[in-house]
Amino acid sequence: MTSTNGGDDRRTGSDITRSLELLWGEGDRPARGPKPGLTLDRIVTEAVRLADAEGLAAVSMRRLSTELGTGTMSLYRYVPGKGDLVDLMLDRVNTPPEDDEPFTGGWREGVEAFARETLVLYRRHPWLLHVNQARPVLGPGAVGGLDRVLSRIKPMGLTDPELIGVIVMTEGYVTGVARTQVHEAEAVTRSGLSERDFWEAQAPTLERIMKSGRYPTLAGLTEDSFGPDFDHFEFGLQRLLDGLDALVARRRAEG
Repeated sequence: MTSTNGGDDRRTGSDITRSLELLWGEGDRPARGPKPGLTLDRIVTEAVRLADAEGLAAVSMRRLSTELGTGTMSLYRYVPGKGDLVDLMLDRVNTPPEDDEPFTGGWREGVEAFARETLVLYRRHPWLLHVNQARPVLGPGAVGGLDRVLSRIKPMGLTDPELIGVIVMTEGYVTGVARTQVHEAEAVTRSGLSERDFWEAQAPTLERIMKSGRYPTLAGLTEDSFGPDFDHFEFGLQRLLDGLDALVARRRAEG
């Protein structure tokens, strides 16, 4: 990858070449003066923990040095800056589990597992929704995760670009659902109002408007239309899988 600014990614402020060296273990030791007990792995682990607890904005080299009990300059001997650190954090959380069991399901189960695992990932690390991942710097975690998903959906019999399209489409759907869920949780925390209290506060006004006759289709919906018992994620996921099922069947019929 070549750029006019010497390999710097202005999207994140990271040095692409240096991030790749760190991700693939080709530059994880400082040139001089390492602090005993301080490692790149420990730095990334603490950065992820801090982001999970307080959000990505809380992650700074100064704050990390405080949490790790070291000087800020000691961190710079391991990682050039926050942009490169975010690259390492992304790869860390996208790394498949070491105790991953052999997958025995079909392609539909593979897509479904990918969707559910991605939703769990965003719930566990909400800060991911605030990171521009359009051009990720690929490390072993991301590459391993991609290879894992592809191996599960390869039996679909689609072309390689279409298989990547399946992943992009599924991840796009899950990201949208995750963003809504995370924003709902953040709204509760900020306002102190539960979901139920929030909508009950609007109920008198909405009931009056619905009785006005201005919105007959909306007013004609059943009372449970917006209820919490309907699983919108599950409904959308199964319809996505049904569409892919139809495509696979058509391709097989075409020979």
